[in-house]
Amino acid sequence: MTKKLVAYFSASGVTKRAAKKLAQQEGANLFEIKPLHPYTAADLDWTNKRSRSSVEMNDKSSRVEIANKVENIAQYDEIFLGFPIWWGVAPHIINSFLEQYDLSGKTISPFATSGGSGYGRSNQELQPSAPNAKFNPGKMM
Repeated sequence: MTKKLVAYFSASGVTKRAAKKLAQQEGANLFEIKPLHPYTAADLDWTNKRSRSSVEMNDKSSRVEIANKVENIAQYDEIFLGFPIWWGVAPHIINSFLEQYDLSGKTISPFATSGGSGYGRSNQELQPSAPNAKFNPGKMM
């Protein structure tokens, strides 16, 4: 049984492709983080200040309900955590994911995809959601 997990959220499929490749390279299990209410194209319209993603990202305390859970997360020592960059950080669904588990002592290795933004403040905004985990520096894929 592997002790590595690649957990990812992908809005357009780009992060999903990166996550699958990483899971294969690492011999890790793969888990897709799915929102309870899937995002539509209109929800993801970053040019619309009233779109769902814009509203969520403008409120640091917002959290997104997740439709699924990792079974027996205790078995994993390292979690590769993938996401697209939204507004210079990880989407809040990633905070939701981290907050639903006790990740004490686990290593979180974030990776991100982006159409043009850098990794930004993602780790700084994610660490409070898993305060007892060790975060590796994030990397762009």
